[in-house]
Amino acid sequence: MIPATIAGPVKQVALVVRDLDASVRVWTEQLGVGPWTAYELGPGVLQDMTYLGEPAEFSIRHALAWTDTVQFELVQPLGGPSIWADHLAEHGEGLHHLGVYVDDHAAAVEKVLAAGYRPLQSARGFGATGDGAFAYFATDHPLAAVLELIEAPSVRREPAFVYPPPTTEKSTE
Repeated sequence: MIPATIAGPVKQVALVVRDLDASVRVWTEQLGVGPWTAYELGPGVLQDMTYLGEPAEFSIRHALAWTDTVQFELVQPLGGPSIWADHLAEHGEGLHHLGVYVDDHAAAVEKVLAAGYRPLQSARGFGATGDGAFAYFATDHPLAAVLELIEAPSVRREPAFVYPPPTTEKSTE
């Protein structure tokens, strides 16, 4: 059970994909989800990266889109050891984790560790000013899903792309 002191509503549903560009097009065209804002994260941006409790360097491309109060995330692993690459190898594309936004990331991490959750992967520094953090935990009981604790950055970096691209309409007046 997620400790009640960090249990906010699940705000993010995330899937692992092999091809981010193709996936955002399909989600937009077939489900009407979008616009998608995509980022590339890895060494040079992320700090204090870990994988299964050990220091590790990894990189991903990911895209975010909101539908009402739920954020969808599509994650394409690029390199290094990661739980996203593990998921693709073991299960293929599909549902990967549920995300909860927290105000105090360090305190939330301490609480889920104290509750017996196993750390899987983490990093910080994805915001434009070096803030923002994420950490993933195994939830073997009873959720049967990976849980991500997310501390949003105060300002996002410039995206790698937005899909569909914003249109610039010219006035005919």
